[in-house]
Amino acid sequence: MFLWGTATAAYQIEGAVAEDGRGPSVWDTFAHEPGRVRDGHTGDVACDHYHRWAEDVELMAAAGVNAYRFSVAWSRVLPAGRGAVNGRGLDFYDRLVDGLCAKGIAPALTLFHWDLPQALEDEGGWLNRDTSGYFAEYAGIVAERLADRVKLWITLNEPFVHMVYGYGLGTHAPGRTLFLEALPVAHHQLLGHGLAVQALRAAGAGQVLITNNCTPVWAASDSPEDTAAADAYDILHNRLFNDPILTGKYPDMSAFGIGEMPGVRPGDLETIAQPLDGLGINYYNPTRIAAPSTDLLPFDDAGVTGYPTTAFGWPVVPDGLRELLTGLRARYPGLPPIYITENGCSYDGLDDRFRIDYLAGHLDALRRAQDEGVDVRGYFAWSLLDNFEWAEGYHQRFGLVHVDFATQARTPKASYHWFRRMILKRMISEH
Repeated sequence: MFLWGTATAAYQIEGAVAEDGRGPSVWDTFAHEPGRVRDGHTGDVACDHYHRWAEDVELMAAAGVNAYRFSVAWSRVLPAGRGAVNGRGLDFYDRLVDGLCAKGIAPALTLFHWDLPQALEDEGGWLNRDTSGYFAEYAGIVAERLADRVKLWITLNEPFVHMVYGYGLGTHAPGRTLFLEALPVAHHQLLGHGLAVQALRAAGAGQVLITNNCTPVWAASDSPEDTAAADAYDILHNRLFNDPILTGKYPDMSAFGIGEMPGVRPGDLETIAQPLDGLGINYYNPTRIAAPSTDLLPFDDAGVTGYPTTAFGWPVVPDGLRELLTGLRARYPGLPPIYITENGCSYDGLDDRFRIDYLAGHLDALRRAQDEGVDVRGYFAWSLLDNFEWAEGYHQRFGLVHVDFATQARTPKASYHWFRRMILKRMISEH
């Protein structure tokens, strides 16, 4: 059965950051530091999903989706990141999962969507190898409670983005600016993924995936310099996180002056390359790369031009999804089934025809990738609700449902109704 769903993330929608024993995460700390988030916005309340989850499940059911991708807040389950379990935190997700199942909506659970418990960040965060083991312990705890009903598990969401923006450039939590010295974060996240896969299997979890944010990489010209720069960016953004999982090896990092990935110990790559039941792919746009103008990195982002853009300024290139998926299939023989775990756009207004065109174009590209032999088994529109968009605060609206953040009133947009009709039409045609 093809999964038609929507997606959210804990810190972006839940609110209730200090209720029922939840501990602080790095995003709680970061958002309250002056100048970190646009206009000083925080996720303290967000969409108040913690109290309004039943209403949100009703919205999903009315939209006709048969799956919902959400994330668990690590610090709601383990306030210190390890040690004592907060039963009230697990109870919340228990209620949510039961509510989804009662409506015939398959829960797709993501264990980590960037909200590391602050207590673990105080011990080094993902720069600390021990965090990988703590993550596996956390995965096992959640699975022990929910594996009887949750059939689709995702370990990490977009480890590339978390490494680069959280630890490399400092624009996301925890706000470190380590540049290439952030590379151990990549290895420790991937090691945590592999250890979590083992813990999930031991607890009887069903299908296990990881979600990577991937982008087709275009050279700014045919020159050898631009081509080499594009290859370097492809390694950093795509292959650094796909190769170890799918081939058991890290790519050649010599373009970055690195002989071997830091922190790798015997047996690590075997742990990382645990067999998976699928690969989650988040797609938003291609990336156009030119030769470097400085010595900081071996590439420059030249920007993709000549296409419509979202309210976020991101280029809208639906065929990039087809290009990405067919490229993954060509690069990785034996590629597991693909789930599009995020795809969507920021756009204002209830009559959001731009979003309808965006989704329709990308679903057409997905179908063409399937026609070319890519095994795609699910599509999750980002996002169910307008929400806290990280460093942008509440200024970017990705939701199929409009949220008035002053009153928390939910209003389905035109795209919500279009998505419902599209799902019904597709489900009928599949039968």
